Amino acid sequence: MDILSHQRTDFKEIFYEKDNWVARITINRPHNYNAYSTNCLEELALAFRQAAFDDEVAVIVFTGAGDRAFCTGGDVKEYQERYTRSPHDYWKYMRLFGTYIESILNAGKPVIARINGMAAGGGNESQLACDLGIITEHAWLGQVGTGVGSVAAGGATQWLPIVVGDRRARYMLMTNRRIPAYQALEWGLVNEVVPSVVKDGLFIDHATPEQIAAAQKEQDGYRIDLSRLDDAVNALAQELVDKFPECVRYTKEQTNFWKNLAWHQTIGHARDWLSVHFASWEPLEGMSAFVEKRSPNYRRLRQRAADGKSSEFMWGPYTRTCPDCGAQGLPEEFEFCGACSAKLNGVK
Repeated sequence: MDILSHQRTDFKEIFYEKDNWVARITINRPHNYNAYSTNCLEELALAFRQAAFDDEVAVIVFTGAGDRAFCTGGDVKEYQERYTRSPHDYWKYMRLFGTYIESILNAGKPVIARINGMAAGGGNESQLACDLGIITEHAWLGQVGTGVGSVAAGGATQWLPIVVGDRRARYMLMTNRRIPAYQALEWGLVNEVVPSVVKDGLFIDHATPEQIAAAQKEQDGYRIDLSRLDDAVNALAQELVDKFPECVRYTKEQTNFWKNLAWHQTIGHARDWLSVHFASWEPLEGMSAFVEKRSPNYRRLRQRAADGKSSEFMWGPYTRTCPDCGAQGLPEEFEFCGACSAKLNGVK
């Protein structure tokens, strides 16, 4: 098989389309707000490489299916079910994620983020990896790592200080507050905002939060319309087609300098730290709470540390040995042996 010319079309979780010098790559997981699964990451990396190698492609447009989400990062349910139970596998997952992000950085062609809805967590990191971004009025950007037991070290900690400045980056990363479309434009996170809220067939400029909510529920004559987004993205793509390809490729490589420097200096460390951290209580609590649709008990972990107890292990560090059966590595706060049920010494 000639990887330079082969065009794959049998993707399961993405769409790949090509027309008029433009390749369009779409995450097709609207049921999960376009959160990527492990398999989806592999497909995305392959699709970006395919577009990069195809001489009939001058520009790549990256988006999500539907009108609710561009991408919401990793599938937290998959994280909770798989990686909190096998943390060493998260290192492998991060290798796949890194390959995906680098396939955008190294595409050699402009990549436009068509931000058709929320871009949260790894979704915001994904749009940051792109060269240009156009966002709809009803969409927003944000990071969620510190709220779900993770760290946004897949592009956000590296690139937000470059894009928005140090204080704004810390604000986004530490508070997890949403950044609305026009604020994202003001901060330099995107290049353009387009109207997307329609009432009785007419677009509304600077729609209010109440109008956006009504449009997303299709109430009171309001609805979401992405035609202006498509017009703006298509116009920008065709403008980029009419530039010299080698000059565009090298311009991208040169302007990637700071992104590449920050990325390659930190991603290996982040990959290893995150895989180790997945064995601790924070991601288990944060991601279980997300799946169970409840608020994480942040202060319980803080209080345990303040009380001199472990905030890393749910039942304390694995330090006890059973005096009856000799089982080792029992949690410090266990009253009875998990192997033979014997009462443990020193526990009242």
